[in-house]
Amino acid sequence: MTPRLDLASLTVADMAASLAFYRRLGLELPDDADGQPHVEVVLPGGLRVAWDTVETVRSFDPGWTPAVGARVALAFDCGSPEGVDACYRELTDAGHEGHLKPWDAFWGQRYAVVHDPDGNTVELFAALPSVATGATS
Repeated sequence: MTPRLDLASLTVADMAASLAFYRRLGLELPDDADGQPHVEVVLPGGLRVAWDTVETVRSFDPGWTPAVGARVALAFDCGSPEGVDACYRELTDAGHEGHLKPWDAFWGQRYAVVHDPDGNTVELFAALPSVATGATS
């Protein structure tokens, strides 16, 4: 058997704040989920994303402590370089921490990084026009 990645799970201090952040990124999460201890959404393609409160995780792992430093990031394709800029601006205008302002990365993407309410790294990206069309400089 070959394992298949099925779920990315986030442990959150404030479920409502975390879900509000990810709604801004286009994830469809019901409003009544804000008060739940565990929330899941199935993305196109079948990958699931889940959120658990700290209390929920500690109910089965009493010694759980948050990781120090970012080790995993969630990356969102914003569709266009302008989409990266707009998404970054919307999130930072809403009070979320911008980590790297949008820039044209050497690997051919418009790229930016924000932090979600729990400090998790969220990458925003889109192919630059020369990469998307296959043009060369």
